[in-house]
Amino acid sequence: MVAFSEMFHRLNPWSKDTNPISTTTASLLLVSYALSYFLPFYFSPLTRPSPTFSRDNPSVIRARIRSVCISCFFCCLSTFFILLYVANLSVSDALHYLGFWPLGLVESARALGLTALLFAGPLFLYLVVDDGWKDWAKGEPVKEVWGDMLSWRNIVAGPLTEELLFRTSSVPLFLLSPLPVSRTIFYSPVIFGLAHVHHFYEFRLQNPRVPVFAALLRSIFQFSFTTLFGAYATFIFIRTGSLLAVFAVHAFCNGMGLPKVWGRVERLDGKGPDVLWTVAYYVLLAGGAVGFWKELWTLTEGGNGLVPTSAFGR
Repeated sequence: MVAFSEMFHRLNPWSKDTNPISTTTASLLLVSYALSYFLPFYFSPLTRPSPTFSRDNPSVIRARIRSVCISCFFCCLSTFFILLYVANLSVSDALHYLGFWPLGLVESARALGLTALLFAGPLFLYLVVDDGWKDWAKGEPVKEVWGDMLSWRNIVAGPLTEELLFRTSSVPLFLLSPLPVSRTIFYSPVIFGLAHVHHFYEFRLQNPRVPVFAALLRSIFQFSFTTLFGAYATFIFIRTGSLLAVFAVHAFCNGMGLPKVWGRVERLDGKGPDVLWTVAYYVLLAGGAVGFWKELWTLTEGGNGLVPTSAFGR
């Protein structure tokens, strides 16, 4: 495997007038990929939600996982052929561009550690305040993910298929286009965010009494959050060149949820708030955010990135 700087020049030797595909073509392909991911949910009674048939029903989850796996396979295959026959890359370079090889075990650990800094406070709350370390010692979280279909979707199937579609299948297309890397990071995740907007319809089906305005605000927040996360995931993917790394980060973030940013810290057993826990939580939350920002480039540095650091304008 060639060094990433050499690989970049080999994969990106084109001027803005001779790129293998245009930004418009890359965008249209990404939109078509996104549509292939969630539109089939509404074609079949096995996957289509209704007022009495939730998207969280185990049978719906299984059917949707089958559907998105098929979509991801063909989307990945499409991008693979574009890399081979339009960009004229070798099989090994195309697989690397897709993030399949090398696996990037070290890069994955570093990216996961970097992301964990953002959750230093919540990790303290879960592992120490709520004694979550005891559950991990017994392997309870693993058993839950393995045995509960909803957890399996949220922690494994969802993150993996979304990364296969929105990073593995899509990011290489923009790297082959004239769109600068810095803009790719913030541009392509917009489609990732929009792909979650269909949840507005499903939420309204299941919660008809919730005011439309409240449901709309919920959808806008979800779009904003998923777009922001998509930008971070795209950054990690380009910097590490590893599907495993970005999947690990996605699964971790799904498992953690949104950090608590105000209010007192309380135990799950209801023993009440403690001022020391609260102070420790917010100190760790702020300190972790500072550490994340300071180590962002260092902990994503490696030899398998898809572009050199200079391509980010640094």
